[in-house]
Amino acid sequence: MFKFGTTSRAHLETVKTDLQAWAELTLSYSEVDVSVVDGRRTLEEQRQNIINGVSWSMDSRHLPDPLDNLAFAVDLYPWVNGKTDHSAEAYQKLAKAGFRAAIALRIDIIWGGFWDTPDKPHWHLSRRSYPLLAVGDDN
Repeated sequence: MFKFGTTSRAHLETVKTDLQAWAELTLSYSEVDVSVVDGRRTLEEQRQNIINGVSWSMDSRHLPDPLDNLAFAVDLYPWVNGKTDHSAEAYQKLAKAGFRAAIALRIDIIWGGFWDTPDKPHWHLSRRSYPLLAVGDDN
């Protein structure tokens, strides 16, 4: 059975509790070990990621919700034989576990692996089910 390490746990603490529960269940279902490499980002980190070509929008789900300072997104890497494995097979195994966990928890989640420009490590809570509420909004 796999367990998240200290760095993965620190990243998970920066995201919504539903996403934390999803990541934990995903890890328990996964055939490959998993590392959480990103959670909440600052505006400056997001800007730098765009400059570096690894992000495309300032409307990222990695940016924190002003109500609780928690993000709606995580980036997960599969680990095989003690190192990051970005192979299609490793991400397929991770995606299978991720969708199984989402179904079990009834969490509406989006995987970046399905995008026109795939971002296979990226997972986020859907905007439809997890909207960003403006401070002071009662809805």
